[in-house]
Amino acid sequence: MSRRRLAAVTLLLLLSLVAACGEPVLTTPEPVFLQASGSTTLAPLVAELAAAYAERDPLVTIEVSGLGTTYGLDALRRGEADIALAAWLPADLPASWLATPIARDGIAVIVHPDNPLDGLGLLQLQDLFGGRAYEWVAVGGRVAQGSVQLVSREDGSGTRAAFEALVMGDQPVTPLAVVAPSPQAVVEYVAGHSQALGYVSMDQVTPGVKVLRIEGELPTPETASQGSYPLSHELWVVTVDPPPEAVRGFLDFVRGPAGQQIVGQSFGRIK
Repeated sequence: MSRRRLAAVTLLLLLSLVAACGEPVLTTPEPVFLQASGSTTLAPLVAELAAAYAERDPLVTIEVSGLGTTYGLDALRRGEADIALAAWLPADLPASWLATPIARDGIAVIVHPDNPLDGLGLLQLQDLFGGRAYEWVAVGGRVAQGSVQLVSREDGSGTRAAFEALVMGDQPVTPLAVVAPSPQAVVEYVAGHSQALGYVSMDQVTPGVKVLRIEGELPTPETASQGSYPLSHELWVVTVDPPPEAVRGFLDFVRGPAGQQIVGQSFGRIK
């Protein structure tokens, strides 16, 4: 081997040893963008939680859209969402998915503020939405109030699925009910019609409507968390199992003390 070639080989060996013994090369962490889609009930809460989490981990950005529970689950199935927001879980949830409860909601039964009725029992509520009772007087209202105008949610709504499971059982909601495409539409209809009776997440209630007691209880974060309000139920985020690291970090935050403090401002906390 020539002296020049030997020197070159030696130099390469020395450089290799220096690189091996030197400081490790640092790489810049890549930003992560996550898509969360689904329940109109959950979307505002998850957006607030995502903003709080971004302060802890600025590299993680979570875009939230509320297009309905069914839409969110379908988006997760198609790979178009990283997180599905669900107000109710279908029975055929894939075994490869992970459903994590993050809050408890209380479905508020609402009427026009001029309605003198204070509350209803579960059986009365079932009779009304099942079409077996048509007049307010049949459930303790005044004769002058007239016929009840029911307002329900569209097919695919998680709140509708929860309401039907908790109130109706295997009884269908009457086809005479007005079908509203969003919780805001339910509230607006009830606020504008003195005979109306509807239901929304307790987080969607406005001063334009009146909330009825159900079995003597009102929906509050406390009664929802305790389960003493009869129309309380869990709200879920659904991911693939196991979830990616960035998603797992967000879920740990949401289920932790800081996340549950935010949850408790509008919904029941998960114990």
